[in-house]
Amino acid sequence: MKRLLFLFAVLFSAAACNTTPDATVTEIQGIDSSLKPGNNFFMYVNHRWYDSAQIPPSQSGVGAYMFMNYPQRLRLQGILDSVAKANNASGSIEQKLGDFYASGMDTFTIDKRSYEPIRPLLARIDSISDGASLIRFAATEAKASNTSFLAFGVGPDNKNSSLNIAHIYQTGIGLPERDYYFKTDASSLGIQRAYRTYLARLFQLTGSDTATAAKNAAIVYNIDRQLASSHKTNIDLRDINANYNKMPVAALVKRQPNIGWQNVLNELGAKTDSIDVAQLAYYDKLNMALKSIPIEDWKIYVKAYSINTYADVLSKPFVDAAFDFNKVITGQAMQKSRGEKMASAVDQLLGEALGQLYVKKYFTEDAKKRTLELVNNLQKALAARIDKLDWMSDSTKQKSKEKLFSMTKKIGYPDKWRDYSNVNIVKGKYFENIVSASAHNYQFQLAKLNKPVDRSEWFTTPSTVTAYYNPAANEIVFPAAILQTPYFDNNADDALNYGGIGMVIGHEITHAFDDQGAQFDKEGNVKNWWTKDDYTKFKAKTQQVVDLYNKFTVLDTVHVKGAMTVGENAADVGGVAIAYDAFKMTKEGQDTTKVGGYTPNQRFFISVARIWRVKMKDEFLRLWINNNPHSPPMWRVNGPLMNTPHFHEAFNVQPGDSMYLPEKDRIHIW
Repeated sequence: MKRLLFLFAVLFSAAACNTTPDATVTEIQGIDSSLKPGNNFFMYVNHRWYDSAQIPPSQSGVGAYMFMNYPQRLRLQGILDSVAKANNASGSIEQKLGDFYASGMDTFTIDKRSYEPIRPLLARIDSISDGASLIRFAATEAKASNTSFLAFGVGPDNKNSSLNIAHIYQTGIGLPERDYYFKTDASSLGIQRAYRTYLARLFQLTGSDTATAAKNAAIVYNIDRQLASSHKTNIDLRDINANYNKMPVAALVKRQPNIGWQNVLNELGAKTDSIDVAQLAYYDKLNMALKSIPIEDWKIYVKAYSINTYADVLSKPFVDAAFDFNKVITGQAMQKSRGEKMASAVDQLLGEALGQLYVKKYFTEDAKKRTLELVNNLQKALAARIDKLDWMSDSTKQKSKEKLFSMTKKIGYPDKWRDYSNVNIVKGKYFENIVSASAHNYQFQLAKLNKPVDRSEWFTTPSTVTAYYNPAANEIVFPAAILQTPYFDNNADDALNYGGIGMVIGHEITHAFDDQGAQFDKEGNVKNWWTKDDYTKFKAKTQQVVDLYNKFTVLDTVHVKGAMTVGENAADVGGVAIAYDAFKMTKEGQDTTKVGGYTPNQRFFISVARIWRVKMKDEFLRLWINNNPHSPPMWRVNGPLMNTPHFHEAFNVQPGDSMYLPEKDRIHIW
C-alpha cells in the first residue's frame, strides 16, 4: 500500500490528464441569459430546452439520464431489425437475437394465440388443493421469473463477499411499494382504484364474468394489503445491517412452518443450509397468512399474478389492460412502439448477446481509454481531498484511500461474454422464447450458489444508459451506452467531459463512502473500518444532507425524501467536488480563456446541468419521489451546486439568490 500511495503522489503532482490532442471546444447553446444563474441554475442552462421539449406520447419523460434509453432502444432496434432479416447460422447469437426479436414483432401470431400460452399454467393453478401444492407452484414458477409471494436470489454474502449465498426478499404486492396501499390522498386513491380495475380486467380476459372478476380483484387486493403491512419502507431498506438476517434453514423451517422452506428450496433446486432473509417480517407475515387465508383465495391471488406476469407477451387486450394501469402511475399517454418494446425485452433477457453487437457498432477503444484516464484522475482528486479533511483521523484517512485505490474499474463491456447456448429461441413462439430465456437466467444465477464470487461479472448490459457502484465488490461500472453525449464525447474538451461523465464518475466513486457504502470495507464486506469518533462525525454530516434535501419542494406540497435519497444526494455533492478538482488538473482547467463568453469553470458547471436535462410527466414525478433513491433531476443540479464554493465564484452567486448558501452551511463531506 505504501508503494501505491507513493505512485499516487507522483502522478498527482504531474497533472497527468491533459485535453486529448484532437479535442474540439464545443459551443454551448440554449442558455437563458434572462434568468439569474444563482436562482435556479438548472433552468438557467435548460429553460429554453425545457419549454420547447415535447414528451413523446409513448414516454413519461424526455431528455437525458434514464430517458436516454428511449433513443438508445431505437439504436438497438436498428441492430435487431438487421439481424432478424439476415440468414444467420443456427445457434449463433445473431440467430437467437434475430428470431427472438422477430417472434415478438409477429403480433398477428401473438394475437391469434390470445391467452392460449398460459392456459396450462392456469390449469395448474386450478389443481392446487392445499398449502403444500400452493407453495410448490410458487417455487416452480419463481424459476421462470413468474414471482408471486416468493422472491429468491443468489448473490454475495455481505459478511463474506467472496462467497455467493441464497437470499430471499420481501415481495408479493402489485403496487410500487407499501405506502400506496395505505395513503388516502386523491392521487393514491386513484391508483388503488386503477389497480383493482386492472386486476378485474385480467380475470375477465381469461373467462370470468364481470361480477366474479370484481370479486376476485377484491380478494387479490386484500391479500396484497395484508402482505404490504409487513413491508419495510424504502427508507428502512437503506439500513444495511437490519436487512441482513442470515440464518440456518433449520431455524427458518422452525420459525415459519407453514412455508415449508426445505420443500421450497428443493423445488428451487437450491442446495444450501443457510439463507439471508433480507426482510424477515415479510416472511413471518406470509407464514401466518398461508394459514389464515383460504386456499381458494390464494389460488385467485396467484392466478392474478401469473396473468399479470405475462400480460405484455400475450394478445393485444392483455397488453392494453397492462398499459391502461401503467399510464395512471406514470402519465405515459400512449404505448411504446412494438419495436421499442422488443428492443427492451431482448436487452433484458439476452443483454450480453445484444451488447456484443452494440459495442462492435457504437463503441471505440479510444473512448474506453479516455474514460479510464478520467476515472484515474478522479481517484487522485478524491485522495487529495481525503488528505485535507479536517474531521477525519489519519487512520481512517489511510483506510479510505486503501479502499479508494482497491476499487475495480469496469468500462464499456465485460472482459468475457455470457454464454447463451442453452437458450432455445424459435420464430413464432414468443411466449416460449420468454420462458426459455427466463429459465436460462435463473439457472445462471442458481449455478453460483455457494461458489466463489466471479468479480468479472457485470450487473447491467453494455447497451443500458446507466452507471453503478457495487459495494459488495468495491467496483465502479460504466457501460458503453452512457459514454455518449451529453455525458461523454471523445472529441470534446475537458470542461464538458469532466462536468459530464466526470461528475458521474465522481458520483459513483463517492458511493463507496456514502451512508451505505461506508459500511463496506475494501474487500466488499460489511465491516467497520472507522474509528468511533470519525463515524459519529460522518453520520452528522450525512444528516446535513438529509435536512437540506427535505426542504426542496418538487411538486405542489411534495418534497424530496431526504432520508430515502441521502446516499445519492451525498454522492452528487461529492461527485461535483471531485470532478471539479480533477478538471483543475488539466490544461484547460488551469486556463481562464473564455469560449463563447464562458470561462472554463463556467463551462464545467454548465455541463453538470446539461447531463440532468430532463422533463417528465407529473404522474411520473410523483412515482419518482415515492420510489427512486435519486432526487429529481433539477435537484441533482441545484442541490450539489448550492454546496460548491467554486460554483458561487464562477457565477457570482450572492446573498439573496435562491441558491446561495452561506459558507458555514455548505455541506462538505469528501
